[in-house]
Amino acid sequence: LVRNTLNKDLSFSKKDRDENIRRVAEISRLFIESGSVVIASFVSPYKEQRDVISKIVGKNDFFEIYIDTPIEECIRRDVKGMYAKAIKGSIKNFTGISDPYEAPLKPFLRIDTLDCTPKDATNLIFENLRDILKYE
Repeated sequence: LVRNTLNKDLSFSKKDRDENIRRVAEISRLFIESGSVVIASFVSPYKEQRDVISKIVGKNDFFEIYIDTPIEECIRRDVKGMYAKAIKGSIKNFTGISDPYEAPLKPFLRIDTLDCTPKDATNLIFENLRDILKYE
Protein backbone atom coordinates (compact mmCIF):
# COMPACT_ATOMS: atom_id res chain seq x y z
CA LEU A 1 0.00 0.00 0.00
CA VAL A 2 2.78 2.46 0.87
CA ARG A 3 4.53 1.75 -2.45
CA ASN A 4 1.30 2.64 -4.31
CA THR A 5 0.62 5.88 -2.42
CA LEU A 6 3.19 7.78 -0.37
CA ASN A 7 6.18 6.19 -2.12
CA LYS A 8 4.80 5.71 -5.64
CA ASP A 9 7.58 7.96 -6.96
CA LEU A 10 10.27 5.48 -5.85
CA SER A 11 11.89 2.62 -7.79
CA PHE A 12 13.80 -0.41 -6.51
CA SER A 13 17.21 1.27 -6.79
CA LYS A 14 19.28 1.28 -3.60
CA LYS A 15 18.80 5.04 -3.24
CA ASP A 16 15.02 4.73 -3.58
CA ARG A 17 14.84 1.69 -1.30
CA ASP A 18 16.70 3.69 1.34
CA GLU A 19 14.24 6.56 0.93
CA ASN A 20 11.25 4.19 1.07
CA ILE A 21 12.44 2.76 4.38
CA ARG A 22 13.35 6.21 5.76
CA ARG A 23 9.87 7.56 5.03
CA VAL A 24 8.20 4.55 6.63
CA ALA A 25 10.43 4.91 9.70
CA GLU A 26 9.55 8.61 10.04
CA ILE A 27 5.82 7.87 9.82
CA SER A 28 6.22 5.02 12.31
CA ARG A 29 8.03 7.36 14.71
CA LEU A 30 5.10 9.81 14.57
CA PHE A 31 2.68 7.03 15.47
CA ILE A 32 4.95 5.75 18.26
CA GLU A 33 5.21 9.26 19.71
CA SER A 34 1.40 9.43 19.78
CA GLY A 35 1.28 6.24 21.86
CA SER A 36 0.55 3.71 19.13
CA VAL A 37 2.20 0.35 18.67
CA VAL A 38 3.45 0.06 15.09
CA ILE A 39 4.06 -3.23 13.34
CA ALA A 40 5.56 -2.51 9.93
CA SER A 41 6.39 -5.25 7.46
CA PHE A 42 8.90 -4.23 4.81
CA VAL A 43 11.69 -5.78 2.82
CA SER A 44 14.76 -4.00 4.16
CA PRO A 45 17.62 -5.92 2.57
CA TYR A 46 20.52 -3.88 3.90
CA LYS A 47 21.85 -3.72 7.46
CA GLU A 48 22.46 -0.02 6.92
CA GLN A 49 18.72 0.52 6.28
CA ARG A 50 17.74 -1.32 9.42
CA ASP A 51 20.24 0.75 11.42
CA VAL A 52 18.63 3.93 10.07
CA ILE A 53 15.18 2.68 11.13
CA SER A 54 16.49 1.96 14.61
CA LYS A 55 17.94 5.47 14.89
CA ILE A 56 14.75 7.14 13.65
CA VAL A 57 12.24 5.25 15.79
CA GLY A 58 14.64 4.73 18.69
CA LYS A 59 16.46 1.61 19.81
CA ASN A 60 13.90 0.98 22.57
CA ASP A 61 11.05 0.93 20.05
CA PHE A 62 12.68 -1.08 17.25
CA PHE A 63 12.31 -4.85 17.34
CA GLU A 64 13.74 -6.46 14.24
CA ILE A 65 11.87 -9.59 13.24
CA TYR A 66 13.54 -11.66 10.55
CA ILE A 67 11.01 -13.55 8.45
CA ASP A 68 13.44 -16.14 7.11
CA THR A 69 12.32 -17.65 3.81
CA PRO A 70 14.70 -19.18 1.25
CA ILE A 71 14.66 -17.44 -2.13
CA GLU A 72 13.40 -20.63 -3.82
CA GLU A 73 10.36 -20.57 -1.54
CA CYS A 74 9.78 -16.85 -2.23
CA ILE A 75 9.75 -17.63 -5.95
CA ARG A 76 7.36 -20.56 -5.43
CA ARG A 77 4.95 -18.42 -3.36
CA ASP A 78 5.10 -15.44 -5.74
CA VAL A 79 1.38 -14.66 -6.22
CA LYS A 80 2.03 -11.25 -7.82
CA GLY A 81 4.55 -12.59 -10.35
CA MET A 82 7.22 -10.10 -9.30
CA TYR A 83 9.99 -12.69 -8.94
CA ALA A 84 9.20 -14.01 -12.42
CA LYS A 85 9.46 -10.47 -13.80
CA ALA A 86 12.74 -9.91 -11.94
CA ILE A 87 14.19 -13.18 -13.23
CA LYS A 88 13.26 -12.13 -16.79
CA GLY A 89 14.92 -8.75 -16.17
CA SER A 90 11.73 -6.67 -16.25
CA ILE A 91 12.31 -5.48 -12.68
CA LYS A 92 15.82 -4.28 -11.91
CA ASN A 93 17.47 -4.34 -8.48
CA PHE A 94 15.07 -6.93 -7.08
CA THR A 95 16.04 -8.36 -3.70
CA GLY A 96 17.41 -11.88 -3.93
CA ILE A 97 17.50 -11.88 -7.73
CA SER A 98 19.59 -8.99 -9.02
CA ASP A 99 20.18 -7.28 -5.68
CA PRO A 100 21.62 -8.73 -2.47
CA TYR A 101 19.92 -9.47 0.84
CA GLU A 102 21.92 -9.02 4.04
CA ALA A 103 20.28 -11.25 6.64
CA PRO A 104 20.08 -9.76 10.13
CA LEU A 105 22.84 -11.02 12.42
CA LYS A 106 21.02 -10.58 15.73
CA PRO A 107 17.31 -10.04 15.17
CA PHE A 108 14.92 -9.77 18.12
CA LEU A 109 13.08 -12.74 16.64
CA ARG A 110 13.74 -15.09 13.71
CA ILE A 111 10.84 -16.95 12.13
CA ASP A 112 11.54 -19.80 9.72
CA THR A 113 8.54 -19.76 7.40
CA LEU A 114 9.22 -23.29 6.22
CA ASP A 115 8.44 -24.51 9.74
CA CYS A 116 5.31 -22.52 10.54
CA THR A 117 2.09 -21.18 9.07
CA PRO A 118 1.37 -17.46 8.79
CA LYS A 119 -0.97 -17.79 11.78
CA ASP A 120 1.76 -19.50 13.83
CA ALA A 121 4.23 -16.76 12.83
CA THR A 122 1.77 -14.07 13.92
CA ASN A 123 1.27 -15.80 17.25
CA LEU A 124 5.05 -16.02 17.75
CA ILE A 125 5.42 -12.31 17.11
CA PHE A 126 2.69 -11.36 19.58
CA GLU A 127 3.92 -13.83 22.21
CA ASN A 128 7.42 -12.36 22.02
CA LEU A 129 6.23 -8.75 22.12
CA ARG A 130 3.59 -9.21 24.85
CA ASP A 131 6.03 -8.98 27.78
CA ILE A 132 7.93 -6.07 26.30
CA LEU A 133 4.75 -4.10 25.59
CA LYS A 134 3.22 -5.22 28.88
CA TYR A 135 -0.03 -6.40 27.33
CA GLU A 136 -2.03 -9.32 28.60
